[in-house]
This record gives sequence, structure tokens and C-alpha cells, in this order.
Amino acid sequence: MQLFVNSNLNDTLKAELQQQLSSDQFAGAEPITIVYRDELPKAEQEAALQSANLIMGNPPAAWFAKALPNLKFWQLDSAGFDGYKSVQLTATIANMGNYFALPCAETMVAGILAVYRCIPELTLLQARSEWVGAPIRARTNLLWKKRVVILGTGTIGQSVRQMLTGFQCELYMLARTDPQADLHTADELKALLPKIDIVVNCLPGTATGFFSADLITAMKPGSLYANVGRGSTTDEPALISALQSGHLGGAVLDVTATEPLPADNPLWTLPNVVLTQHTGGGQPNEDAGKVDQFLRNLALFLAGKPVETAVELGRGY
Repeated sequence: MQLFVNSNLNDTLKAELQQQLSSDQFAGAEPITIVYRDELPKAEQEAALQSANLIMGNPPAAWFAKALPNLKFWQLDSAGFDGYKSVQLTATIANMGNYFALPCAETMVAGILAVYRCIPELTLLQARSEWVGAPIRARTNLLWKKRVVILGTGTIGQSVRQMLTGFQCELYMLARTDPQADLHTADELKALLPKIDIVVNCLPGTATGFFSADLITAMKPGSLYANVGRGSTTDEPALISALQSGHLGGAVLDVTATEPLPADNPLWTLPNVVLTQHTGGGQPNEDAGKVDQFLRNLALFLAGKPVETAVELGRGY
């Protein structure tokens, strides 16, 4: 069998992957030849994918335009996969499940605290060796007992919820189909927003445009907006306008509509915005964890057992 590895792995992880695939765990399987995208000339990469039986990582969606009759198993190295929703495959597919949930949640909580405690401003003052001190105290805020709506009840949303309970926040969760959610529609959300201090968006790309200009307008004056889901789920021009006018007190954005964020986008220079540049899922030994997940699922697949975190591309989960 041929394994196409799209993920960028260092030499240590490549050696570990080869060693594990040659171990007793896979002794009964057909020998696996590994092809790394980053070791192939650009002109040969797509052809290597199309002849693969196994895939690790997230190749360009356009490479799936042709049928892949040999493909049996594909392990994504992301939790989200909305870019592949039109891809038609019969192979078994799995994502990374809750692997990125805790770091994404910590990024949102850290960003909200940074805005409330004026950390970006203080960092700039430190870089200039400028002491302001006391006047900044009047502009600080507390996360303690804030009213928060979390959009999405998946693993990231649940992790945000768990962390915010430590601040005794009043929490509401929105999800279209989850019966355990407090809110299920945009209208229900709009009615609640005037009382909410913070909105944390953990929605997948399938919710494109959900957080509309209408919802942004309905937000409580001075409230915060945080997004670790997908930039496409937010009306970004309306968000920028609300931040510029002072209607919103700030934003914490791990994702934006266009990434990398264009140099002329106002989000770069707004003082009440924290941009974390899609690093929210980052964690120690991140790539090693991706290799471990691939090996676990491959072993299950070859044994004819259900894989962990199996997904259907068209369904979106």
C-alpha cells in the first residue's frame, strides 16, 4: 500500500512513522510505502496523491476533482474540514476530533482576559519603556460573573464553557440541532444579545454568515466578540464597523475571513482587537500528536474496526 503524507513532518517524526509502520502492530498488513509531499517535485505531488491508498494530512481540495479509486483511508490533521464538503469519496475518513479543543479554548479565554486587563496596551508601553500606570486602572474590566453566549456545542465550545465556569460566568450555548443547547436559532440569540457581555464563536465553516450584521447590531454596547471557529461565519465588515464606532468594546479573533489577513485590513490597527493569527490550536508536540492519531486510526482501520472521530465530508461532521 502507498501512504501519501501531506503533513509537514520533521526528520524525527518521519523516522518514527516509518518505525511504527514496520513494527509488530502492522506486521500482518500489506507493506506500506510512504511518500512525503515535501520530498517530491511540485509537478509530481498531485499524481502521488491520486495513486495513494492512504492519506495523512490535508491536501488541496482541488486535487480531489478526479476519482481516487485506490483510496481506502484518509486521516485529516485538522478538526475542521469544510473546505472538502464537495469532495466525493467512498474511503473511510477521520478528523482530529477534540485534539485542538483545549488550546483553542485557552486562546479565547486568554484573549478575553487580555482585552479586559488592557494587556496589549501595557505591552506596547513596556516596549517603549513608558510608565502610565494608574490611569489605565479605570479602563480595566473583570471576566468574573460575565454573561457569555458560546456559539457551537462541539468540543471547543464545551471546553470554553468548562473554563468559564471557573469565573462563575452566566453561560448560554447555541446549536442548531443539539437538544441540550439553550438556544437554537438566530432569532433566539438576537433576543438575548442585549444582555450578553461576551460572544464566543466556535462555529464550523458550514455556518457561513451566521453571525450577521443584524446580530452584531443587537449586541450590548461595549460587549466583546471572540471567534475561534471560522472567519467565514462572521460579517467581517459589520464587525469592523462596530469596533470602529465603539459599539463593541473589543474583539479576540483567531480566524478572519481572509487568511493571511491583508495588510490594509483595519483589524491590524484597531487598538481594541487581539489577533492570534490562527494559532489557537497550537500546543507542545502538535505534529507528534497528529502522527499518533494517524497510527491509532490506521491500526483500527486495518483491523476492520471503527476508527476514532470518523466524519462524512458532505454532512460536515
